[in-house]
Amino acid sequence: MFPPGLEGAVLDAGAYFVHLAVILIPLFLGASFLVGLVQEYLPPESVEQKLRGHNEGTGNVAAAGLGAVTPFCSCSTVPILAGLLQAGAPLGLAFSFLLASPLVNEIAVLLLVGLFGIEITIYYVVMTFLAAVVGGIVIGRLGLAEHVKGIQLVEETNQPVAADGGTADCCAGGTGTATQTHRQHIETAAREAWSFFVETLPYLILGITLGALIHGVVPVDVLHAVLGAENPVAVPLAALAGAPVYISLSGMLPIAAALNEQGIAIGTVLAFVIGGAGVSIPNLILLNKLFKRRLLLVYAGTVVTIGIIVGSVFNSLLL
Repeated sequence: MFPPGLEGAVLDAGAYFVHLAVILIPLFLGASFLVGLVQEYLPPESVEQKLRGHNEGTGNVAAAGLGAVTPFCSCSTVPILAGLLQAGAPLGLAFSFLLASPLVNEIAVLLLVGLFGIEITIYYVVMTFLAAVVGGIVIGRLGLAEHVKGIQLVEETNQPVAADGGTADCCAGGTGTATQTHRQHIETAAREAWSFFVETLPYLILGITLGALIHGVVPVDVLHAVLGAENPVAVPLAALAGAPVYISLSGMLPIAAALNEQGIAIGTVLAFVIGGAGVSIPNLILLNKLFKRRLLLVYAGTVVTIGIIVGSVFNSLLL
């Protein structure tokens, strides 16, 4: 027998688990297919070629745009960044690509639409895209180029960690050739999508489980004491807390949905998502091979600052 009140909480958590699973699993499978298509028609080496030779301003916009539509895992994103810098691309342009890649992509957009609706998603995409552009321009003017390590990134293992919780298999797309038909590209993208979905599903299920527990078991007053509007540092705290509790982007969004369902302001929730997606441990491990400590701290600080700004603006507009 459950203690008084616990049985109802467990049943509530179970119902919310089913609710999130019904919404997120089909969306995530569809997003995985879009990722596979992008990697078939726009492989990482093409991204690097398109960005070389661009200058500040329009170059930052192009870099953020390509970062947004090419949601490659860390094992592809960071080598592209290294290739850009070693080819002489401005640091600020490379940073716009790096900032946009984890924050604005097909997976984030489709899952955000399913959880929070189109309006919130549009505001989120516009704000994070602009933040990637402006952030890259600002960093480019700080004179930090000497803090880039002069090394080539190489894979040290057969399965480098991916930004969304997977392994190098998530980067296996984009191997098609110009002689392939559209049908062959689509079939390859579908195989890669299913492989990526199966590989990442445990992280999604873990995130849904944690979200269900937050919704049904964790006392609401505890959540509000830490992340509620009555706490003046709730948004900065959420942006900082995202990184150490990062599971994967697909795993964080169910947690974010549960927090919002429990009355936590949408801006605070999005600050949590941005902090986790941008300053994840896999990203920092790989970036440490390319950036010296000061530049790595600048990157992490920029992501947290973006999370705080985006969260604060959302809360001021929607509260």
